[in-house]
Amino acid sequence: MTHRLPPLSLALLATAWLAACTSTPAPVAPAVAQADATTGYLAADAIPDSLALVPAPPAAGSAALAQDHAVAAAALAMRDSPRFELARRDADLDFPQAAGLFACALGVEIDPVHTPATWRLLRRSLVDAAQSTRAAKLRYRRMRPFVENDAPTCTPEDETGLRDSGSYPSGHTAIGWTWALALAQAAPERSDALLARGRSFGESRLVCNVHWQSDVLQGRFMGAGTFARLQAEPAFRADVAAATDELARVRKQGRAPRSDCAAEAAALAQPLPGAL
Repeated sequence: MTHRLPPLSLALLATAWLAACTSTPAPVAPAVAQADATTGYLAADAIPDSLALVPAPPAAGSAALAQDHAVAAAALAMRDSPRFELARRDADLDFPQAAGLFACALGVEIDPVHTPATWRLLRRSLVDAAQSTRAAKLRYRRMRPFVENDAPTCTPEDETGLRDSGSYPSGHTAIGWTWALALAQAAPERSDALLARGRSFGESRLVCNVHWQSDVLQGRFMGAGTFARLQAEPAFRADVAAATDELARVRKQGRAPRSDCAAEAAALAQPLPGAL
């Protein structure tokens, strides 16, 4: 996880409520007040417990650890390739840049003006998914690959902060998989592309030399756990419903992604040997 994640402080102030107002109080589809996009949907006691849900990291001498090292070694060969550059872009979870990470898979551009519910869905679920991995990260404090192999990462500016932060499980992967599932729920006709992008988003952490494969696999699991828990939240369900409507609308309007989707597809065509 990098310092690029938005602050998770509970002291964040709420912004103006986004509620539709009419001259008459006619009922509208679930009137759920919308909180600041930098707060999650889940209360602290509803965040999935990574200590209860994921096993300890692979032990010394285990086949799982050997697999981690083999995949890490293969990933190093991708340095300075188009796939490495995509991994660098995937590492940046700051908005507005992060809103475009799944745009090619979704087939439309995401912005706060034309797709506010989708934008909010990504920003708020990011907080929940990131928090879901925190307990295990703090407990295990696993050393990251670049600390062990002394090879560069795709984000050298983040290495100081990453060096002392736990690698297991991968918070970026949890976020990316939660996003893939949430967007697939909102746009099921794009589910194959979105799930494939969610997988590659996690694999970018291997290419970036900041996570082991087992970090990524368990991060994906925590993303699934976060998504499952979000189904019980009215605000999340309301945003998914609103995102479904607005994505269909902007697709008809022809609001195509601004990203170079052909270049992204070419980068993703590079296989990562040994990845599960």
